[in-house]
Amino acid sequence: MTSLSLAAGGVSNVRAASLSATDRTTRPIVTGTSVLGIKYAGGVMLAADTLCSYGGMAKYKDARRLVDVNGKTLIGGGGEYSDFTAVCELLKRNALEDKCTSDSLYDEDNTHGCAREVWNYLRAVMYNRRNKMNPLWNELLVAGYSSEGQPFLGYVDKIGTTYEDNIVATGFGSYLAMPLMREKYRPDMEEGEARALLEDCMRVLFYRDCRALNRIQIAKATPDEVLISDPYELETNWDSAEYMKPKGQLDGDGGW
Repeated sequence: MTSLSLAAGGVSNVRAASLSATDRTTRPIVTGTSVLGIKYAGGVMLAADTLCSYGGMAKYKDARRLVDVNGKTLIGGGGEYSDFTAVCELLKRNALEDKCTSDSLYDEDNTHGCAREVWNYLRAVMYNRRNKMNPLWNELLVAGYSSEGQPFLGYVDKIGTTYEDNIVATGFGSYLAMPLMREKYRPDMEEGEARALLEDCMRVLFYRDCRALNRIQIAKATPDEVLISDPYELETNWDSAEYMKPKGQLDGDGGW
């Protein structure tokens, strides 16, 4: 497996010399779509569906795109799924190395790997790979708590662009879900309200984004723990008159 170290070329020195143009990922192949994030009164919450598409085909319907990387930080990714898997393995490897080389064996004394540090590290990785013309084709959300104990939600894309906000979305979610989140967001939202808002947004994405699925996961980061739900299906409603009335002067529902 290719290393994602910050060595020349963003790969291991063994392979760096042998890389040719054909070794670069020129476009994403197996991709996931939107990831949504929101801060609420008790922490930070992420949502993503479990579909990965092979081009225009909905191929993999159990692709988990919300990951706990070090017991304190969540990462959610859209874009090329193999690159996202490589990023997660890199972060987990770094977390294990930090734990093994820490001055203390006790988790409460180990302050490394807070969400902001992971976010800044990913910015450097993404920017390095972009400069080597071999980007990781992902948009990532990082959720957790900073070293000061404040909730944190940040965004990183494939060229190293970063920002942090109270509500963040990737993919089509930045067009379809962000207006809904801006309209209904309050800093003092309870966990149930935040979850309901994310579910409503994921339902809209399922209706409007042909690369989305109604089978989703919800994850949350609180000061005490990081939890990721098992996948579950959202209830949907297709009784709209636009779906029911005949179209194209055809009998039935207008389907082909």
